[in-house]
Amino acid sequence: MSKVRWVPMESNPDVWNKLLKEMGVSGGWQFTDVWGLDPELLMMVPQPVAAVVLLYPISGNTENWATEKVKGTTLVSDKVFFMRQTVGNACGTVGILHSILNNSDTVPYGETLVSFKAECAGVDPMDRAKKLEQSQNIAEMHATAASSGQTAAPSPEEKVNLHFVAFVCVDGHMYELDGRKEKPMNWGPCQSDELLGKAAIACKQYMSCDPDEVRFTVVALSKME
Repeated sequence: MSKVRWVPMESNPDVWNKLLKEMGVSGGWQFTDVWGLDPELLMMVPQPVAAVVLLYPISGNTENWATEKVKGTTLVSDKVFFMRQTVGNACGTVGILHSILNNSDTVPYGETLVSFKAECAGVDPMDRAKKLEQSQNIAEMHATAASSGQTAAPSPEEKVNLHFVAFVCVDGHMYELDGRKEKPMNWGPCQSDELLGKAAIACKQYMSCDPDEVRFTVVALSKME
């Protein structure tokens, strides 16, 4: 991992929506809490949903389970935008980038991200991570959003064992995108209107790894208007 470290960003839709605004996201797209993973609670989430982001505590159980999931993935569409994470504490912003840049046809965004995606074209996921390290604009956007949280922002040097991953539907499959892993994880066939329900199933599997753990949070990127 790079020596570059950012201030951790809390899992708070208000904070994330501030970052979306900084990134020039428009068209009514915002992050919203997913209050539960049962069907009746999922029905409360505004549709359409372009991405789902899970915050979970890293443990030996989740690491072992995710490693097996990566090994089992053989099919990855070349339409998937995927980048590694080398900046410390940047997993929230990487999750947001994965959410937005895999929905370029439906989620409008500003010039900074347009330029970033263009720079990432034709380079591998690790080189994309290096481009994020070098992006002063995105670093400043992250810092502005991270400082707006309800709790005092911790130091960039503070070790945080919570991690964000994004679920998106690309080319007829649901992918889990985790910058700590070597490649996307393919969860199988999925249409855009099935994403929330299928992502909920994936989130439940993470939760089953540590059933006594309570530090799980799920948010959805929804079209609110």
